[in-house]
Amino acid sequence: MSWPEAFAVGYADWSAQMTEDVPFYVELACQADGLLVELAVGNGRVAIPVARETGRRVVGIDSSPAMLEQARGGAAEAGVELDLRLGDMRDLELEEPAALVYCPARSLLHLPTWADRRRVFERVAATLRPGGRFAWNAFAFDHRIAARLDGQLQDGPLPHTIRYAVGANRIDIVLDGGGTSSLWWATKNEWLGLIDTAGLEIEALYGGFDRTQLDDDSREYVFITRRP
Repeated sequence: MSWPEAFAVGYADWSAQMTEDVPFYVELACQADGLLVELAVGNGRVAIPVARETGRRVVGIDSSPAMLEQARGGAAEAGVELDLRLGDMRDLELEEPAALVYCPARSLLHLPTWADRRRVFERVAATLRPGGRFAWNAFAFDHRIAARLDGQLQDGPLPHTIRYAVGANRIDIVLDGGGTSSLWWATKNEWLGLIDTAGLEIEALYGGFDRTQLDDDSREYVFITRRP
């Protein structure tokens, strides 16, 4: 689960264009009455705006010391309070029930197996207060995009090559300078199965952060679930 050091070094450049999810998660945080928790907080790209707009502490969990160090610096510069913790989201434990747990940037896809994701969902469900929400986003696999990108060198945001292992549902992102990050995609029905297994209820499923309805042409799953 540890984020490769090579990606941590260049993550600010890598994520610079990732902005459309921030207002979505900020809005959910503003609606939450209680503890706010971000899984895979990274460099604080989402958590810092959430803390700034809500005026509240955000617990941020990540398995990468290098990413947490970036988040500490960003939070200090922004003058916001982040409670940053080194840990594995599969072992999530909190001192008090959470009103909102969210996992942006498709980070749940770094979990390699359905069992890993089930463990996260069950831990999240156990830490949510009644009525608390769990939100995340993940891409919908598109074979046409895979065929176009597989093995091709991409210049930006950092030079890298994307390789698809279709039989394993895995994408490897390989930086030219060394370092590989992998993602394992999931279908809508797999996500729905995880929600059901964890005892959560689906509140909304969108095809984008603008809350458009999910349809056959959607390339993103944006989930909001709730603990009964």
